[in-house]
Amino acid sequence: MTAEPLLPEATSWFDRVSARITGDPRLRRRLGWIVPLVITLVAGILRMWNLGHPHEIVFDETYYVKDAWSQWNLGYAATWPEDADAGFAAGDTEAFAPVGSFVIHPPLGKWIIGAGMALFGPDSSFGWRIGVAVAGTAAVLVLYFVARLLTESMVFAALASAMLAIDGLAISMSRVALLDTLLMFFVLVAFWFALLDRRGHLHRLAAAIAARDHGEPLTWGPVLWNRPWLVAAGTAAGAAAAVKWSGLWVLAAIGIYAVVTDALARRRLGVWQWPADAVRQGAASFVLLVPVAAGVYLASWTGWLVTDEGYGRHTADTAPATGAWEWVPPALQSLWQYHEGMYASAAGMQTAHGYASPAWQWPLLLRPTSMFADRTADGEAGCDAANGCMEIIYSMPNPLLWWASMAAIGYLVYRFIRSRSWQDAFVLTAIAATYAPWLFYPERTIFQFYTIVILPFSLLALTFALQALAAPHHADAARRLAGQRVVVVFLTVSVLVSAFWYPLVTAMNVPYDFWQLHNWMPGWI
Repeated sequence: MTAEPLLPEATSWFDRVSARITGDPRLRRRLGWIVPLVITLVAGILRMWNLGHPHEIVFDETYYVKDAWSQWNLGYAATWPEDADAGFAAGDTEAFAPVGSFVIHPPLGKWIIGAGMALFGPDSSFGWRIGVAVAGTAAVLVLYFVARLLTESMVFAALASAMLAIDGLAISMSRVALLDTLLMFFVLVAFWFALLDRRGHLHRLAAAIAARDHGEPLTWGPVLWNRPWLVAAGTAAGAAAAVKWSGLWVLAAIGIYAVVTDALARRRLGVWQWPADAVRQGAASFVLLVPVAAGVYLASWTGWLVTDEGYGRHTADTAPATGAWEWVPPALQSLWQYHEGMYASAAGMQTAHGYASPAWQWPLLLRPTSMFADRTADGEAGCDAANGCMEIIYSMPNPLLWWASMAAIGYLVYRFIRSRSWQDAFVLTAIAATYAPWLFYPERTIFQFYTIVILPFSLLALTFALQALAAPHHADAARRLAGQRVVVVFLTVSVLVSAFWYPLVTAMNVPYDFWQLHNWMPGWI
């Protein structure tokens, strides 16, 4: 007979709160909406406070703001005079000529930027940034729903979205009119829809096979076409590709993930010809996923297609296709030739840049990008500091969260090898799709801020690691309490680090000496 302990094991505050929420369905439903909305509200405040500052075109806004406005008016990106940035910010927003300009990114991102300018005025810096800020804020809410599906925990879903809400890279990239936050939003939505498709498809597949089970080996399983979330994932991935072509890697990754997941499910369910059966279902999945993505992508070019003055709009009129492609309408032939030029220009981009950072450097955080910097002397522009003041927009992630998430990715790889967890596979697939392709272009001029697309998934990896630390399965109360204390300390320090960096990702006027305190590594600032 085992003696009972004199005192019961102490449970943590986290465990008690979790038990209360789990045991009260009404409270769980209520918090299931209140918590993510509060976090999203905080994210919105951090991104939209003083969004119009600085009232000038910064960094690569020079490519997207003016092109977005001419595209909004003409249907295509037009040509602007040299050094038009200052005049545009001052109100000279109609200086474009009705002559098409060569651009290397598809139009959707610029349509979104242009919509904000149409709403608030083209000379409003708030207007040309609001579309990106809304997407960056919405991504926080989407990440909550993704994490809730993966972790099955309201607390850790809130943790994942809260980390994105306060991260400096996510904040800074939501406050400039660049395409990368828009790309990140559509990529995250695409993976969310793929996750919803996985849940529904596997349930319907199991039910269909169970209905056919008559006690004999099943040679072939069903081909399921009722997969609306896969169609939705294709739509979102098509939108991502219509912002930047790197969205195509995401479309491919989602397609491969859907086929592999289906194949493994058929094997588990006892389908004898499961590899060939998965190919049959894979063909159906392709039809559901890819054409809608292509349709969304093509629709983003509507303005260029229905007008006549866009760059290269009538190239095929003088050099039409022959042979097998002769039947293609001239407008689409011209669009294809334009895309050939876009690819050649993008792949060959090797211009030296002081803030360039190849993809192998990204996990180390060696060279974040300064997008705006302005130093003022003491007594000027509200500066009250002996060594003057600085305003800067720096694409710096929270260093603690970033490095911890890189370690967490390594942990996820190790855990997947051991346990074959589908949740780990899903996150690792997303990370591979958003990071690995850049390794194939070591000579191309690329930047650390491209990691904004990777960031939500690296934070999911970190969330998994923190969940394993704070709430391990089958651990005793003492072990859970110790892990939860470590997590609380880590998160507290992370919040303080985010607060320390916030002025430097939002162009706040700070003393020059305070700015220097952030030069932790030679490549920073």
